Amino acid sequence: MASLLKRRYGHGIRIPATTRPTTPRKIGCIRKNSSTVSQSSKDIITWPEYLEVRRGKRRWETTLTIPTSFLGLAGGAAYFGSLETDATKLIMGIDPMFFYGACTVACTGLGYLLGPTVGSVCWRMTHRRTLALIEAKDREFYRHIVKNRVDPRAQSANNPVPDYYGEKIGSLHQYRQWLRDQAKFRRKAQFPEE
Repeated sequence: MASLLKRRYGHGIRIPATTRPTTPRKIGCIRKNSSTVSQSSKDIITWPEYLEVRRGKRRWETTLTIPTSFLGLAGGAAYFGSLETDATKLIMGIDPMFFYGACTVACTGLGYLLGPTVGSVCWRMTHRRTLALIEAKDREFYRHIVKNRVDPRAQSANNPVPDYYGEKIGSLHQYRQWLRDQAKFRRKAQFPEE
């Protein structure tokens, strides 16, 4: 080592054996630092990526509404169709066939309402690895929404509130359009056209 330093720097420096760096330590430090950098780069999700993930989540929720509606219909039809009915006995003053038909439609509506919840649960199960990053970005996104959305008390029949919760935002372009719509609503609320 000393001869190597003498050749490079022109003078002989003697390094004690106890303080000499060894090759494995340097490689260990380099690996440790490089893995830390790659880990921190994985912990960042950009806005376009987040909005794409958000759009995909909304698709899951919307798509699973269809099968849950059909399951509600099938369940309601199977249950209420198997009940014995007596046409002479009214149920809450309604003919039993109409009542059971309305209950079957109500089961379909319940399936329709449960669809987004089931879709959200399924989406969360398939995206467990990035869920913490997405939830952190969700909180930041909703802070932006709350800060920039309009006061709904100023709405009227001619000037309804545009997408109050920002549910339909799926890209940066749509977010900018949402901001423009909010500004347009504010202008109309402050200076109504006569």
